[in-house]
Order: sequence, then C-alpha cells, then structure tokens
Amino acid sequence: MSDTAGDLDLSAIERERTRIREAHLKPSGERPASTARGLHHTALISSDVERTVRFYQDVLGFPLTELIENRDYPGSSHFFFDIGNGNLIAFFDFPGLDVGPYAEVLGGLHHMAISVDPERWSELVQRLTAADVPHEVHSGVSVYFRDPDGARIELIADPLGEMYGHQVL
Repeated sequence: MSDTAGDLDLSAIERERTRIREAHLKPSGERPASTARGLHHTALISSDVERTVRFYQDVLGFPLTELIENRDYPGSSHFFFDIGNGNLIAFFDFPGLDVGPYAEVLGGLHHMAISVDPERWSELVQRLTAADVPHEVHSGVSVYFRDPDGARIELIADPLGEMYGHQVL
C-alpha cells in the first residue's frame, strides 16, 4: 500500500467520515438485528496445500477440519481450519492455473484479524518467532504477519466486538 497521506486533504476526509457516520450509524440499541448468522468461512488461495496446513495447524494452532475436492474446479482442493467460535478459514488451490502472487487490490483482502485469548497471544507470537515468520507487534495486543502465500494476518488479543478499547459491535 503506498503512502499518499501527504497528498490528501485529511480534514475533508474526516468531514466525510463524520457525515457518513451521522447518516448511517445508529446507536447500538436502535440497530436492527443482522440478517446473517455469522461468517461461515473466508476463502483464500493456497499455492501448496501441505505447506498451508503446516503453517495454519502447526504454527498457529488452527486444526484442519476437512480437505475435499473443490466442486467448481476439478483437481482443486478446498480445505478448512477451525479458528474458534464456530468460524473457519478455508483455502483453495488451483493446480495448473497461474493465479499470481498475493496483491492488495480494491475488493481484495487487506488483512484478516483473528481474535485470540490474551493468554494465548504471547505464546503465538513466540511460535511465529520460533518458526522464523517475520512479524510486527502493535499496541501490545496485535501481531501482523504474512502467511506462506503472502496474505496479511493479524492475531489480536482484544475480545470479539472490541477494537483497541472501543466497542465495534
């Protein structure tokens, strides 16, 4: 992501953010219930199934729950990891397709933030270090790193529904 903040009118951006917030954000007691039950899974692309399994299961501690053929692309695998609270991360591999490296694009993934217990957070940072995974700690509750295919992941010790001390749900 390029740093273009010097070229931006930050006060105009903040005014627009405030306008949108005032027009659309209702107080929590006034919001309708969501029509969704939750996030079934987020699907990323893997260049190497076994390497992805070793990383997510062995380094991060997310158990592999299923490995099946992708119904939409013969020969492709669709596999899932339990990230707690009934949520999954899924992956596809696409043998024979040149899908290219990870890229941050409009409509694409910026990063995926996964909530972990504060007691486990430090252990997971140590696991990243032991596995020689480059990472960066922020604010003492977030660690950012890339998976083997370059997807940006955050492990955050804040509870679900909170972000840096603010209720977001």
